[in-house]
Amino acid sequence: MKNRSALVYNQNLRITQLAKSGQIEEAVRVFNGMTQRNAVTFNAMISAYAKNGRVAAARRLFDAMPGRNLVSWNTMIAGYLHNDGVVDAQDLFERMPRRDLFSWTIMITCYARNGELDMARMLFDRMPETKSSVCYNAMISGYAKNRCFKEARLLLDEMPIPDMISWNSMLSGYTHNEEMGMASRFFHEMLNRDVVSWNLMVDGFIRISDLESAWEFFRRIPCPNVVSWVTMLNGYSRNGLVNDARRLFDQMPERNIVSWNVMISGYVQALKIEEAYQIFLEMPQRNSVSWTTIISGFVRVGMLNKARELLNQMSYKNMAAQTAMLSGYVQSMRMEEAQHIFEQIDHRDTVCWNTMISGYAHCGKMDEAMKLFKQMPRKDSVTWNTMITGYAQEGKMAEAVDVFKQMLEKNLVSWNSIIAGFAQNGLYIKALWHFLLMRREGKKPDWSTMACTLSASASLAALQVGSQLHGLILRAGYLNDLFAGNALINMYAKCGRIFRAKQVFHEMLNVDIISWNSLISGFALNGYGKEALILFKEMVRQGFTPDQVTFIGVLSACSHAGLIDEGLSFFRSITRDYSIELVAEHYACIVDLLGRAGRVEEAHELVKGMAIDPHAAIWGALLGACRIHQNPRLASFVADKLLESEAHKTSNYVTLSNMHAEAGRWDTVERVRTLMKKKNVQKEPGHSWIELKNQVHVFTADDMTQARAGELCRLLETLTEQMQVIMHIPYFTSVVDYG
Repeated sequence: MKNRSALVYNQNLRITQLAKSGQIEEAVRVFNGMTQRNAVTFNAMISAYAKNGRVAAARRLFDAMPGRNLVSWNTMIAGYLHNDGVVDAQDLFERMPRRDLFSWTIMITCYARNGELDMARMLFDRMPETKSSVCYNAMISGYAKNRCFKEARLLLDEMPIPDMISWNSMLSGYTHNEEMGMASRFFHEMLNRDVVSWNLMVDGFIRISDLESAWEFFRRIPCPNVVSWVTMLNGYSRNGLVNDARRLFDQMPERNIVSWNVMISGYVQALKIEEAYQIFLEMPQRNSVSWTTIISGFVRVGMLNKARELLNQMSYKNMAAQTAMLSGYVQSMRMEEAQHIFEQIDHRDTVCWNTMISGYAHCGKMDEAMKLFKQMPRKDSVTWNTMITGYAQEGKMAEAVDVFKQMLEKNLVSWNSIIAGFAQNGLYIKALWHFLLMRREGKKPDWSTMACTLSASASLAALQVGSQLHGLILRAGYLNDLFAGNALINMYAKCGRIFRAKQVFHEMLNVDIISWNSLISGFALNGYGKEALILFKEMVRQGFTPDQVTFIGVLSACSHAGLIDEGLSFFRSITRDYSIELVAEHYACIVDLLGRAGRVEEAHELVKGMAIDPHAAIWGALLGACRIHQNPRLASFVADKLLESEAHKTSNYVTLSNMHAEAGRWDTVERVRTLMKKKNVQKEPGHSWIELKNQVHVFTADDMTQARAGELCRLLETLTEQMQVIMHIPYFTSVVDYG
């Protein structure tokens, strides 16, 4: 009998040990193999399941337990609380046949720590027996950490015999909330202080980055312990003072593993990876934090091979270190190696899954991302939003919408992702429509939402919608937000209200280079070339350094205003005076400038002498100039170059065809038509939109699904006939039939 009891005892101990090391399957195997079990066996297995996140299995075992005791009830409640199952824990607590002090204490402590102070206080007041100091301290700590300082102090004064934990709980609330004035006054009121009290004060001053006061308190600690030293050491490291941290580290009378890890982390944060590695090598012993920190450090500086070498040296698997390595491979777009690490991780958490899915999405491998997405056991909002953004970046908005619709709970990032996706892919009407749906669901937009919807309004030149969004920005308090302000400038400029854009610019408290660029481009777009140049000079005078985008706006202004000499002068100054690398858009602006002035051959010579390969916009500008100034020889050469780079773009064929038609070369027009059919180029139906009663209505050519489409067509035919009679306009058809 004694041997049998010893065997059960040892097996119970084995289950507990296996649970602590995360070997839950082995613990289950031991449990199932036991021929005799007692209440301790069941409680150990319930605890093992709960501590490893398998709370449903723990509850099934609890329900099947033949003789539940008070410890069993408390263990199951603790299991629920360990897995954030507060509602289930409360339900079980209410059903308990009897409760002990631990039952009450664990529930009160849980509610207090979660900030559910009303529930905690209700249970606290319901306690039938004399309340323990643990319950008092849990309530004081909960009140203080949630800034209910008055209630915490009243409870402290009400305590029959407050202990040091009670006083330190109150002090911790002040320091945790960075109320160091109140913390200092309370500290000096304390009848007794221990080293914890002093350490709390040091930590509080470090939280507000007042290292001088933290050091003064540290120096005055009567008997500093290793926590005191580590707290001060961490303060220096977190604030980037790694040399001060090292001096303190060298002075420490004793060092624990935490102090070594803090030094490694400090050097890693300062990107001094060699010093961090030297500390790592000198450590008398290492834990998982040591390995993870140094591996993360090598990942941060891009030394992935060294990071992988260290990961391979680890004697045991550690998910944090593996995830750090995984993240490094993903950031470097080395997805095959990332996949290899991912497959080696036994127990993957949400961060691990999301990192891998994000990597595939970033690389444009959405099929692989979706495969993992379907396999992922528990998805969070980050997972869903990553998929939406990934599909949107690939232009697959139908798939992005499918994922969006499947989400049970959409947060602000979800709405912003789908709205931004529509805007980035030119689906501006849908972007505005989803903004409206978002508002109907009661979601409050942020500056990112406003910027995307304003961009959509600008692209549609939907002034009324944009003005309404401006009103929303004012009411929401985003008036002084830089991103929202820049989006407003862009919207008003593209809607032709350039002086309203200028007003927004001058009303902004702070502006950046994007603000200046948006306004300069706005003036250029609306034909105010000279005003754009005046604005550019004012920008430089105020100390802003122009960038590539600035000069695109400046050169465009010169082109639209016919300021040839000024444009060429600015073009030469880009590299000479500002050391800015010329991009294709700069050349396109100058080609357009010269082309408008009839200097087509000069524009062609400029293109031939470019340091970069001409892209479609440059050839397009040159082709347009050839058409205006009737240069068919050069036009044919340019058209060939343009069709090489954009073989399926309809407008290139239209421009070429119309140019030959205007010159009466109908055989060439026919060849262009034949080439279009050979290349399978389909002309997209034209579309337009109009704002009516604060709504944007879209009309597409040959779309007879619009309400009253037939009536509209007949009305247009009548108006056209009347115009032909009044203005003597001959009836004509399109030169090229795309039907």
